[in-house]
Amino acid sequence: MATTQYSLNNTILLVLALVFLAMALPTSMARVRNDHDDHNELISRLKLDSSSSSNNCWDSLIELQSCTTEVIMFFLNGETYLGPSCCQAIRIIGKQCWPAMFGTIGFTNQEVDVLQDYCDDQQTTTTKTLHGKFYS
Repeated sequence: MATTQYSLNNTILLVLALVFLAMALPTSMARVRNDHDDHNELISRLKLDSSSSSNNCWDSLIELQSCTTEVIMFFLNGETYLGPSCCQAIRIIGKQCWPAMFGTIGFTNQEVDVLQDYCDDQQTTTTKTLHGKFYS
């Protein structure tokens, strides 16, 4: 009798384990599929796909980080010089990527406006100089 009871208990435990496993399997598969969809959505939101414009956005953010000293000196000491690569990064982020990103790295809207105006003026001056005509 004890052996039969022991065998019955093991069978019940085995059946319960299989039921729980069967219930958990579709849930975990759905979660994996959902994570994959979330991953693709994140890639598209962050513009991490293979397009060159998205690479420009991330490259520009890294470039802007590398010219932080120039930007700080621009505002603190009134130095009116930002290098061409720094201005290019500011223009790309402001016009092709996510203008709100400036706020996330600590710039106010007014500072962004000043930087973009300065860099746009620098680009115009450079273009005029390249054509042999300089207007002040």
